[in-house]
Amino acid sequence: MAFVEAFRQFQFRVKRENFCVAHVSLVPQPKTTGEHKTKPTQQSVRELRGLGLSPDIIVCRSERPIGDSVKEKISNFCHVAPQQIISIPDLYSVYEVPVFMENHGMAEYLSKRLQLDITPLPPLRKYMRSWIELGERMKHLKYEVTVGIVGKYTRLEDSYTSITKALNHAGNEIGCKVNIKFIEASNLEATMLVDDPVAYHSAWHNLCVCDCVVVPGGFGKRGVEGKIEACKWCRVNGKPFLGICLGFQTAVIEFARNVLKMEGANSTEVNEDTKYPVVIDMPEHNTGEMGGTMRLGKRTTVFKPSAIRSKINRLYGSVDKIDERHRHRYEVNPEYIQEFEKHGMQFVGVDVDQQRMEILELDNHPYYVAVQFHPEYLSRPMNPSPPFMGLILAARDKLKSYLHKGCKLSPREPQSDYYDSDEELHDLTAKKLNVGSNEHDDSSSAYSSSSVS
Repeated sequence: MAFVEAFRQFQFRVKRENFCVAHVSLVPQPKTTGEHKTKPTQQSVRELRGLGLSPDIIVCRSERPIGDSVKEKISNFCHVAPQQIISIPDLYSVYEVPVFMENHGMAEYLSKRLQLDITPLPPLRKYMRSWIELGERMKHLKYEVTVGIVGKYTRLEDSYTSITKALNHAGNEIGCKVNIKFIEASNLEATMLVDDPVAYHSAWHNLCVCDCVVVPGGFGKRGVEGKIEACKWCRVNGKPFLGICLGFQTAVIEFARNVLKMEGANSTEVNEDTKYPVVIDMPEHNTGEMGGTMRLGKRTTVFKPSAIRSKINRLYGSVDKIDERHRHRYEVNPEYIQEFEKHGMQFVGVDVDQQRMEILELDNHPYYVAVQFHPEYLSRPMNPSPPFMGLILAARDKLKSYLHKGCKLSPREPQSDYYDSDEELHDLTAKKLNVGSNEHDDSSSAYSSSSVS
């Protein structure tokens, strides 16, 4: 209610001509009658008006499009013109909704309602080209990749929504449908072989059939050993791997134990008395209390000069530094860095003070990358996160070709007919620049975005 009251006061301050209320309402269609029911919409509009807001637009969500008679009924009982009632049925993907709404006059209505004076509007393909391409690209994904997410909170899959979205962003860009298997980290631990053999073997089977693996963040001791086992399996078997936050730390712990022979190496979060504390709490954030001790927000990561040929640096465009969002309380112990790098685990990215390790990459591996930050937070449908792009490309065995050709993808023809060779290339940077301009010819293909062949 506090948010509704804030909107009411905001509307009063900026005046009605600068404020538009769009009310989204479910219009159910019971299978027993097959008739759309408008009572929920009528009731919700009545309650909204009682709180001081009147809808300018009513967006009706339904399984199938509602008819004109239903719109008239909603119009009469809700005092909204039929032209201001938009029916949005189930679509192939949520990314088709903006184009669908534009096709039903939303932009034109908003232009008049908010007095934006932008009529006549440019052709749809001009200013929504990227959304059109994205929606069509998702319908014509030719390949599939199975990604295993080894997490601690897999019982509630929404816990990893940002990870799954970032994976899908990368998959859509490359032309791959991403199938996700959630693997409970604790089920990979040796103790489960005795406690629950079925869960143990099921978890390991799911891990083995994946094309690539993500070990995401988390807190606490539970499941850490399972994450370490997943890191080891990916390292030993050459499976594309991306570790994030705690996944970054477990990759370090696994390498210390099995390559550097530091028996019992661990994080002080898990074992304060470990002989080899390769992951420690950050001194400036360790106040002895849990509250307010995290390193949060967008921070700069600097690539080392030696990282110029690293996979992750090239995926980011061979830049000197990047900005990514952080959320952690522990870091890699800098006392062990030299030993790690001597044995092939390169820390290619550090913080601006050159003290805190941010990115690691394993030598002589198809794709073994881990980051302390959360790249999924800044991933977008039209701008996928580079670490996730690298993971999906490696899973399709296309990363080497992609990097060799300057981070370019093979173009595809209209209607998702893919070329069989990589001779014709499409520069992603140029594509993004073109998408942002209004100089496209209307006759150009709406499906000109790239895909791996």
